[in-house]
Amino acid sequence: MAFHRERHKTDTVGWLRAAVLGANDGLISTSSLVVGVASASPGPGAIVVAGLAGMVAGALSMAAGEYVSVSSQSDTEDADLARERHELATTPEAEHAELAGIYVGRGLSAELASQVADQLTAHDALGAHARDELGIFDFTRARPLQAALASAAAFAVGAAPPMLLATVWPVDTLTLAVSGTSLVLLAALGSIAAVLGGAPVMRGALRVTFWGAVAMGATALVGRLFGTTV
Repeated sequence: MAFHRERHKTDTVGWLRAAVLGANDGLISTSSLVVGVASASPGPGAIVVAGLAGMVAGALSMAAGEYVSVSSQSDTEDADLARERHELATTPEAEHAELAGIYVGRGLSAELASQVADQLTAHDALGAHARDELGIFDFTRARPLQAALASAAAFAVGAAPPMLLATVWPVDTLTLAVSGTSLVLLAALGSIAAVLGGAPVMRGALRVTFWGAVAMGATALVGRLFGTTV
């Protein structure tokens, strides 16, 4: 029998979520920080230092947050698998009946469900229960280190454009340059994420761009209201 491998959007869900979140956060937060500080009319050195500090702190914060969050998910999955492994070793008949019951619930006859449970148990009992009882699949397993590194790297990539502009662009028009560039990049990033995730492109672009504009507008207002010229 010939087999062919199909590629699905869920194959990329592990790294895509962390990468998109990191890039969005890096671009929005760093752009907002640069816009807010620039709106207070400080010297160019202060803007660069503030942006650089925000980029480093944000990347490390994203990495730490993702690692802790995904580690908690991984711990839960490991605990469930350990419990299932113990039950398979101590009460195999009950586990077989449980697995067959799942297949009956999905529409198989009791006889066929029992045969399927027999064959899957003989092949990989823990894998069968992980998939069909616990809903744990290998390609969606929690990978804390991968998520942390992806988030940190994506945050730094997202933060790079506003930081580059802050180092080379005149201060008097920096706010407009950073805002315009960031909104264009956010729209592009939202579109790419939508394509990779199989979602409508326009909706993905608009929702990211909207919230980026809100964030930059709010920080610009704060900078103008509370900033002082130095």
